[in-house]
Amino acid sequence: MAFRNKMPIYQLPAFKVLVIQALVAIGLALAFLFKDVNASFCALLGGLIALLPNIYFALKTFRYFGAQSAMAITLSLWTGEMGKYILTAALFVLVFLAIKPTNLIALFVSYFIVLIVSSLGLLLVKKSFKKY
Repeated sequence: MAFRNKMPIYQLPAFKVLVIQALVAIGLALAFLFKDVNASFCALLGGLIALLPNIYFALKTFRYFGAQSAMAITLSLWTGEMGKYILTAALFVLVFLAIKPTNLIALFVSYFIVLIVSSLGLLLVKKSFKKY
């Protein structure tokens, strides 16, 4: 029997990381605005390509809780990770086909920096748990 987590997204442990990722993506877009508007737009797209799959993953991952939900938690982790990969690839394809970004450096720099923030964000989540 799986127990569903009814916590809103802003109470999930990963919410801090998602907010920081969003702020970094916006900050990078503003930083690339000094170069030109197109670079800023491409940087924003790169940040969103990294952020949106992570939001999907967080929602899938924290769907269940409790020891009796171990199988459901494992399945939701796996489907969340696969969905994250598929969504990332689909977003890259969509951007390259529909928008045709002209500043690939801004797109990929922003993507990789927001991705690195998600990896470093694990340290934030670890420190947010209280020790008993």
